[in-house]
Amino acid sequence: MSEERFGEFVLVRRQEQGRVAELVLDRPKAMNAVSTEMARSLTGACTALGEDRDVRAVVLTSTHERAFCVGADLKERNSFSDADLLRQRPVTRAAYTGVLELPVPTVAAVHGFALGGGFELALACDVIVADRTAVVGLPEVSVGVIPGGGGTQLLPRRVGAARAAELIFSARRVEAVEASELGLVDQLVDEGRDREEALALAGRIAGNSPVGLRAAKRALRLGQGLDLRAGLEVEDAAWRTTAFSGDRAEGVAAFNERRKPQWPGE
Repeated sequence: MSEERFGEFVLVRRQEQGRVAELVLDRPKAMNAVSTEMARSLTGACTALGEDRDVRAVVLTSTHERAFCVGADLKERNSFSDADLLRQRPVTRAAYTGVLELPVPTVAAVHGFALGGGFELALACDVIVADRTAVVGLPEVSVGVIPGGGGTQLLPRRVGAARAAELIFSARRVEAVEASELGLVDQLVDEGRDREEALALAGRIAGNSPVGLRAAKRALRLGQGLDLRAGLEVEDAAWRTTAFSGDRAEGVAAFNERRKPQWPGE
């Protein structure tokens, strides 16, 4: 395993011969509250991961025992002028967008509190694995703002408009079992096993074609919100990027030869 630090609060660990990357929120003294500095570090880490062609899956984790991430650093913001807040906005927005636009499959490993911007970081991932200590929610209206890290757009895509409206307008916190029942998280696992299970899932994902994974994610993301005809055109374009690739040729050959594929990744 190799490690690379981005600023003081974000760490990237590479596992599975570099195919699985763990994007680690590492600001335990503040329960991973997203400060301006931490946002810049997240953006830098996501840029590096997006450019690394060896990475096939990313797992977003936390070093804090009782929290995934509690959202924006409100202590920092308490000292902000309006001009400070305006200057910070593109910095924090870039961090959430960085996670959302990672070109490979992403899995969030959630335990404890994942609130506000913390839950939005999880929502930016493709799959959310949560343990039974998880408490999720978007409470921004209770402090005079709205979810600004993608929550108003990502949550209704996950659970529907009416359910998202109820959760956002009420600002309520949802515990793990209900979160699983409502579809706010995808896999509910035993306490303390969120990271282990998320990494195991990422390992299974990373065994598949790198070209196929990136194309499938692109089709899934770009097709959201389109009518069926337009969505099928998005799918066809993604299919064409895989159909004439070295990965497709290797996958078919390996199937017929009854062996494990050795993906060229191109």
